[in-house]
Amino acid sequence: MAQTVAVLEGDQTGQELLDQALRVVDSGVVGVELDLQRFDLSLDNRRTTRNQVVLDAADAMVACGFGLKAATVTPEGRDDVGSPNALLRERVGGKVIVRTGRRIAGVPPIAGTSAPISVVRMAVDDAYGAKEWREGEGDAEIAYRTEHISRATCRAVAEFAFEQARRMHATVFGGPKFTVSPVYEGMFKEEMDAAARRHPDVPYSPQLIDATYALLLSMGGDPLVIPALNRDGDCLSDFVLQLFGSIAGSESILLGFGEDLNHPTVVMAEAPHGTAPSLQGKNIANPMAMILACGALLGFMPGPLYRRASRAVYESVFEAVREGVRTADIGGHSLTDEFTDTIIERVRGKLDVWAHLAVE
Repeated sequence: MAQTVAVLEGDQTGQELLDQALRVVDSGVVGVELDLQRFDLSLDNRRTTRNQVVLDAADAMVACGFGLKAATVTPEGRDDVGSPNALLRERVGGKVIVRTGRRIAGVPPIAGTSAPISVVRMAVDDAYGAKEWREGEGDAEIAYRTEHISRATCRAVAEFAFEQARRMHATVFGGPKFTVSPVYEGMFKEEMDAAARRHPDVPYSPQLIDATYALLLSMGGDPLVIPALNRDGDCLSDFVLQLFGSIAGSESILLGFGEDLNHPTVVMAEAPHGTAPSLQGKNIANPMAMILACGALLGFMPGPLYRRASRAVYESVFEAVREGVRTADIGGHSLTDEFTDTIIERVRGKLDVWAHLAVE
């Protein structure tokens, strides 16, 4: 039986790279059937539907449990449709965003960073969506903002961080500035400590957020998982991925949870980069992150065939790059479709060999 996936189409190179990635997860390549339900989230269609298409796509993800999203344009006007991301996260009950930086062969890292680093951040609450206003005039004008975080979101982030660290054989590292904000950020630290008690086998090294940034420059050889507040995690993600020299080797995963924090109810995968309008139509953009997003999504689907397909996608991507198959942004000469062609050939080959060897 085919697994249904909501496919959220996007703008410019975001859509071009989604099209390339979907070639990789064709049933003739990965050996599993996916029923793709497409939703046009291009800026024009979001404007035409007044974001109804975003809500429809979110509802489809809730129904099937899985989504794959292309990069989309966010207009600047305050009265425009805005970014679809906040709408999607709220509608699907998204609580956690995961981005993992990895060493990319041929791309020089910064500060000797080599082991994987995952940033596990809040997908909702905190500074994003906060109410803002100003009072007074001139030098006496004061700006205000009301933020909030919920214990449920804190718990989801902390729990997933420890589960992620167990899978990666990593240390849960970092945390909020709870010494300055014992009530607000202290709630998140309480949930991190509670998760540590539930997972005594996972190494735990809590740090203040400022110390986390500094220590990341001297801990490049250790796999880490960093749980973070929403805005802290947004900043940390950009920093961590650049430690590896490029954001190309990472996918972004949004997770929604019900009461069971060990099994997400919704998984949406995407590339962490934007739409790169200057590269549109040139066949030179790097599809690596979008292909990895497909691999990540397969890994969350039930059954060994999906997990095997996920492994084949990941291995094929990083082995191809290691052997010199790279787009120009990471020091190579491959065109977008040529890179994808190579990954398709390698995935097919791996799955064929594994089938004959009865490898799970």
